[in-house]
Amino acid sequence: MTARHKERHRIDHIGWLRAAVLGANDGIVSTASLILGVAAAGATHDNIMVAGIAGLVAGAMSMAAGEYVSVCSQADSEKAALDLERRELETDSPGEHRELTAIYISRGLEPALAKQVAEQLMVHDALGAHARDELGITATLSARPVQAAFASAASFAVGAAMPLLAAVLVPGPGLILLVSGTSLAFLAVLGGLAAKVGGASPVLGAVRVTFWGALAMALTAVVGILFGTVV
Repeated sequence: MTARHKERHRIDHIGWLRAAVLGANDGIVSTASLILGVAAAGATHDNIMVAGIAGLVAGAMSMAAGEYVSVCSQADSEKAALDLERRELETDSPGEHRELTAIYISRGLEPALAKQVAEQLMVHDALGAHARDELGITATLSARPVQAAFASAASFAVGAAMPLLAAVLVPGPGLILLVSGTSLAFLAVLGGLAAKVGGASPVLGAVRVTFWGALAMALTAVVGILFGTVV
């Protein structure tokens, strides 16, 4: 008996993976940059920690709110498109059948077969067929605002906690070196892991994330040094 063929695609990870990677990356970069900027300005360790914790809370809430609003807008657009498609199916079913047939013909099916496929799919689930093949809306890729918001907030908090922990462990002169070094290491691991899960090159993902993180931290530290000198 032939074993059933199973395919493992990563496309179903895209929604939550994007939000989680964005949140964790932003958590590490923004919090580490904030800590380095304040430290470079000559602030006390207590002030550095207050700034870092405030950045964690504010950043997590900002990520959650921004992601929720963004994905809600996508969900509203999907709902409006489905409502319109539902009305068109009710008022012009033959026209919608021809439209679906034309889509399958453009994808390589013979006209007779395309017509037969369209007929069978519309009998089974007309709205689902048009949502999937005409609008590109599927259950896997449909908008999930709450899931995206929670993933962004939680991942931001986890990412932000990493440089904060490093700052707690070394309150002295080595704080800047430790926070920057560990944060870059975390970013490299995060970028490589995210790329691997998504099926891309881990090395390229790690280099890309680390480069932009290092640039952000360096620029913020420069700003801290300049303002600290002025004060």
